[in-house]
Amino acid sequence: MSERPTHAGSAEPEYELSSPLDTDPLGLFEGIPAEDRDYAARARTFVEGEVLPVIDDYWDRAEFPAHLARRLGELDLLREGSDVAGFPPMSKLAAGLVSLEINRGDGSLGAFIGVQGGLALRSIAAFGSAGQKERWLEPLARATEFGAFALTEPAHGSDSVALESTATATTAGGAAGGTPGYLLNGEKKWIGNGSLGGLTIVWARTADGAVRGFLVDQAAPGYTATVIEQKASLRAIWQTHIVLHDVFVPAEALLPGATSFRETARSIQATRLSVSWAALGHATACYEAAVHYAAQRVQFGRPLGASQIVQERLARMLSELATIQLYCFQATALDARGALTATQASLAKYTSTRTARAIASNARDLLGGNGILLKHSVARHLADLESLHTYEGTETIQALLIGRSITGLSAFA
Repeated sequence: MSERPTHAGSAEPEYELSSPLDTDPLGLFEGIPAEDRDYAARARTFVEGEVLPVIDDYWDRAEFPAHLARRLGELDLLREGSDVAGFPPMSKLAAGLVSLEINRGDGSLGAFIGVQGGLALRSIAAFGSAGQKERWLEPLARATEFGAFALTEPAHGSDSVALESTATATTAGGAAGGTPGYLLNGEKKWIGNGSLGGLTIVWARTADGAVRGFLVDQAAPGYTATVIEQKASLRAIWQTHIVLHDVFVPAEALLPGATSFRETARSIQATRLSVSWAALGHATACYEAAVHYAAQRVQFGRPLGASQIVQERLARMLSELATIQLYCFQATALDARGALTATQASLAKYTSTRTARAIASNARDLLGGNGILLKHSVARHLADLESLHTYEGTETIQALLIGRSITGLSAFA
């Protein structure tokens, strides 16, 4: 077979855009403790060696890479700072650095960590009984079991406090000698990991109006989870529409420490900081791809980086990246001291995701037509940031929370 002839002007180099540059304009990464640096290095090695070579295909086919999710557990990269018996300490900073590195590789795996470790595992660690912790924390941390967090409903996204799913006290097998528990009814939407055959924490309203959390086996009769298709973002994680029809759970499935929506909100607030670090990961990948491309792409007889307008763009992107870094490091320092407020968490999420979107959009444009190719990653990060910008509270919700703290007046409808 003859090779395709090469003609003058038709040859284009293979661009290498994913090599990390360790961009640190303000020296924020210089003083990181060795044990935290070890977590980040382990995450980066995993991304470089196992994620980047295959993730474009999984994203393109909208398939969940279960083996990569399990590897996160094997490498102890799932806990998001939660203490689990038998595991070494993991600081808030280490958790943030892991989120940065994993999302720098792929947002779907980053979202998996947010669901598995940030919502499911953390909720049981914070609100579970001793028996629930013993049963679930280690399997979730090691990813030998998958976990989901079912709060959002088809008609209640931003106003999740108004959820309509119900938990009705009952006795299975009849009142005499039966098993006391609850019947769960309702629907949930956009629930990551909800169809993987593991555990779902379902938030539902009891007869007294309180919002409580229940541990539900995904194989339970009456639990149906349908994967949401035709997504244009986070395509390598399966999010589901769940229908609960008279799903019986025993009384011991109730999370005893979560007695109102206040505890549910605590779980979400904690995750907002990890979302900020995730946004930093996406932004870092896009900025560094743009820097590499500006050096390697030749137009008009010189590298793109020799053009004034390109240098101005890169300078703007670096300024924006430094802004996200500052928010992440400062908010994490506050969180480690137990001093992070809900408003500060909202401000970090609000600023980080909207700024990351700007960086990704600029990088996509700078790469020209090559910017829409999956193999160059920027388009995938740009698309995934749309989900990141939305979940754990949209930009509008964060703005209303911040605005309420400024004015003392609630503008929620």
